[in-house]
Amino acid sequence: MDIILRLADDWVLDRVWAHVLPVSAFTTASLKAAGLYNASSHVPIVASHSSAWSQLISHIPHPPLPDAYLTSPLVASETLASAWPRDYLPRQIISLFVLTLIGIHVLYFVFAGLSYKFIFNHEMMKHPRFLKDQVKLEIQASLRAFPVMTIFTLPWFLAEVRGYSLMYDNVADYGWPYFFFSIFFFLVFTDYCIYWIHRGEHHPMCYKWLHKPHHKWLIPTPFASHAFHPLDGYAQSVPYHLFIFLFPLHRQLYLGLFIFVNIWSILIHDSDMITGHPLETIINGPAHHTLHHLYFNVNYGQYFTWADRMSNSYRQPLSELDPLLEVKAAEAKKTKAALGKEQ
Repeated sequence: MDIILRLADDWVLDRVWAHVLPVSAFTTASLKAAGLYNASSHVPIVASHSSAWSQLISHIPHPPLPDAYLTSPLVASETLASAWPRDYLPRQIISLFVLTLIGIHVLYFVFAGLSYKFIFNHEMMKHPRFLKDQVKLEIQASLRAFPVMTIFTLPWFLAEVRGYSLMYDNVADYGWPYFFFSIFFFLVFTDYCIYWIHRGEHHPMCYKWLHKPHHKWLIPTPFASHAFHPLDGYAQSVPYHLFIFLFPLHRQLYLGLFIFVNIWSILIHDSDMITGHPLETIINGPAHHTLHHLYFNVNYGQYFTWADRMSNSYRQPLSELDPLLEVKAAEAKKTKAALGKEQ
């Protein structure tokens, strides 16, 4: 997230913060506090910041201003700078919250929308267990969850941008072999952790209030991918954040993997039951996750099937388990009934 924050600061946020909390709005107040300003002072009050807003924000806490701004307020008034520098904790908290919230909304609507339009079989919406207005309900559940999940996630992002993770910038630090190994290692580590978190959420003590809201979608669409109870969605994301505090990972690679796992979560919720492909027994794909939504206690994994196999929760996707067959049966029944009425 530090890459996103740095780019956002460069392109947009530095200017936004400079206008919201300009350093020039604080220079006069700082000079007064230091006894360096009086009514006959030669230091001018900057007209552009003499508004009620300037007076209001002058009371907002801020780190000590650079000496150059105190001794030369004209410099401060002509410099596009904020009293809250980039490394100031409150600024980082607000910036990260806004960026994360915008980012997850964009990612969700773009990729879930594309998957819904081009991959999801809309015939599945005729399934007897597909809810009325389900797509709308999935989107509403996701939008309610996003702000809370973002708040839960902020401590991880803050620790990351403040340099507490083991991420690195130079591939030479660990070499190309580790770079490529870390991709596989990240997926295996997070898959295994999520398996047990996910399986734990099916325990009777917490399933009803924590995870059942997600299983409301028996025939999910891609918009169900983030339609969680906020604590559920956060809990299953913890391994992604934890990894970079336990193991080295290239900074840009981590950003790419973080985007990938969100897209993967969308793709496995398309209710697809294509079976018989070569990787079916290795990759936990849409068919596996469709069976999880239908049968609840199988295929808890995120990317691979090995954790389910080791823990006796694996169910092989078979063509005869395809929920589309129930759609066709229901349609045939309706057609038969309609023909019977005509006769």
